[in-house]
Amino acid sequence: MHIAVVCYPTFGGSGVVATELGIALANRGHQVHFITYNQPVRLDMLVPGIHFHEVEVPEYPLFHYQPYELALSSKLVRVIKKYDIELLHVHYAIPHAYAGYMAKQMLAQEGIHIPMVTTLHGTDITLVGNHPHYKPAVSFSINQSDVVTSVSASLKKDTLRLFDIEDSKIDVIPNFIDVSKSVNHDVECKRHLMAEKEEKIITHISNFRPVKRIEDIIRIFEKIQQKIPAKLMMVGDGPLMPDAKRLTRELGIQDKVIFMGNSNEIHRILCFSDLFLLPSEKESFGLAALEAMIHSVPVISSNTGGIPEVNKEGFSGFLSEVGDIDDMANNACNILSDELVLDKFKKQAREQALKFEISQVVPLYEEAYANAIIKAKQIKVIV
Repeated sequence: MHIAVVCYPTFGGSGVVATELGIALANRGHQVHFITYNQPVRLDMLVPGIHFHEVEVPEYPLFHYQPYELALSSKLVRVIKKYDIELLHVHYAIPHAYAGYMAKQMLAQEGIHIPMVTTLHGTDITLVGNHPHYKPAVSFSINQSDVVTSVSASLKKDTLRLFDIEDSKIDVIPNFIDVSKSVNHDVECKRHLMAEKEEKIITHISNFRPVKRIEDIIRIFEKIQQKIPAKLMMVGDGPLMPDAKRLTRELGIQDKVIFMGNSNEIHRILCFSDLFLLPSEKESFGLAALEAMIHSVPVISSNTGGIPEVNKEGFSGFLSEVGDIDDMANNACNILSDELVLDKFKKQAREQALKFEISQVVPLYEEAYANAIIKAKQIKVIV
């Protein structure tokens, strides 16, 4: 099958999922064409069947904001026609589902009826998409998609609550993990470069936005290290980075916290991690937690959104109410203070993560594609 994929090419979860899914599809014999403004950060162009088409947006003084949606929809039309694309898969509702719909309409004028699958990832629905300025367009685009998927049951529930969409319109297909890529057994785990032998290593990975509750992470760690020698690895970058650094200085723990910036070598960091912190205000799924768990890193998280669907209470880690840093710190200490308990949770974290192995999820998307093609053919007959 020839598939066009539209996503954000950044370190964010939706872009990572779209890229890994595309590569997995190519490995199964499909031709996958990525269409976006930059090459996705995790896209391996050496994989047979992978193609990348850059969306260029000319700079015109007339526009205060350059019209990316117009450039994207026009590029979609050209690529779909040139490469005989059979299906369009857009990740993240804004603006991709809307641009996809416009491309579908332009192609329909030429007798080409391209099916579109829209995958909802989280803030495109609960935050940005629900804004009054965007909500009508997002709702329309979702309803006009041939098939809609959601990365968690929690996100599906939120979408049905916030938008006028039928329950049967959305299928839940969870995020996934590629064990072969996520765990590199040839990597030398250089733990000694990060911490002393007696210190535990705690990790957080995110884009440092307010929804991640970055201050909570620092304060949880500050409580942990009062009882257990530890280091905190803060991986990623974003608007709250300066505030996080300032708080470590105020608490006098700046020498215990290492800010590592964005990284394409997450496996090198997680290989020596003992615990992962994810106290988010909201997570549609919790992909960062899943990546930690596949490396045998138990998770201390908030009990919100799709996280409980990933992090199993008392098995792969613990869940606490949002903002309850005392409970999170206590749970962390309960795991870290006993080596036997820590080893048990590490094994169980990986066991839980294996339930989301990519080989079990890709066929679900292939089934969704088949359904979308059937629906598109039915529409063509009606027209």
